[in-house]
Amino acid sequence: MVTVPKNYKPTEKEAYMNPVMLEYFRQKLMVWKESILSDANTTLQELQDEGGLRESDVADRASVETDVALELRARDRQRKLISKIDEALERIRNNDYGYCEETGDPIGIKRLEARPVATLTIEAQERHERMERTHRDERE
Repeated sequence: MVTVPKNYKPTEKEAYMNPVMLEYFRQKLMVWKESILSDANTTLQELQDEGGLRESDVADRASVETDVALELRARDRQRKLISKIDEALERIRNNDYGYCEETGDPIGIKRLEARPVATLTIEAQERHERMERTHRDERE
């Protein structure tokens, strides 16, 4: 079991994706996932406590329905994010974490700090987005 020192932050000076760095990102991902699940449980409880739409006024009921729909969409995005977090945790277990799935190059500590579920370097991500835009423009 690898222990991450208190106040540890990965740096460019240490070996990339060494055991301490991997454990740091594993813990970061686990905390993020637990936070999302906790928020989802709170939302679910709030929706259940409301017991359906009791508003008698049509405008109030529409407002509540809109709020619920927005919350459910947000939860769906969170569900997709949990899937990405699980995939990142699997990459850590397989020692593939931190490397671009397209080029094999290191993704970089700063990018992983900002987006721990990143699977592409910034350059590969930009190429991917340009390709998506091109294909979308061709279809329109």
